Amino acid sequence: MVRKIVERVPSEQLEKDLEKYRRRALELGVTDAKIIPSESVIIDERVRAKCLFPKCSRYGTNAHCPPHAMDVEQTRKLIKKYRFGIFTRLEVPPEFMAGPEAKEKKPYLPANKRTYEIISRIEAEAFYDGYYLAVAFGPGSCKGIFCEDVECQALSAGMPCRVPLKARASMEGMGMDVYAMATKAGWDIYPIGAATSPCEVPFGAAYGLVLIY
Repeated sequence: MVRKIVERVPSEQLEKDLEKYRRRALELGVTDAKIIPSESVIIDERVRAKCLFPKCSRYGTNAHCPPHAMDVEQTRKLIKKYRFGIFTRLEVPPEFMAGPEAKEKKPYLPANKRTYEIISRIEAEAFYDGYYLAVAFGPGSCKGIFCEDVECQALSAGMPCRVPLKARASMEGMGMDVYAMATKAGWDIYPIGAATSPCEVPFGAAYGLVLIY
């Protein structure tokens, strides 16, 4: 049942709702989900710089990646407006992310897509519970997940996103330090790239975040 919007949700109700969203994320398929205070969302200019050095192939190609995404200072101001978030983690076999073959064939994309679907679902459910300003962020660029072979039409004047109920800005594109946040949440995380052998790491993971005020 859709709730009436109130000026401030009582703390007891908020705690129940946060736990409900955490459990809902698990039901939808993430490996783990945690309730985190907004102070645990770590913003660092160096994360945003990594979109440029070396320049990401998605840079400037869609409405949710830099330079079109919020800048770091805007993100900091945004985070301060929220009290809590649901931080999600979806583990995948290491060969999905590590090594040159993973970089070429991108077997990690289904996990990223699933994470986007889950966080957008949690965001929607929070909206109908009265948290109408809940906002979600995904793993990696939405361009490669939803619009790989077409131009982002949201960059054209007067045109909307093709998948507005699923596509969101990435945590990294907003300047969020996912590595530091995962470590702070008590999760193991590893630097994985084309030069990493799958046998060197136990797993890869896709992360998502839904901010709830």
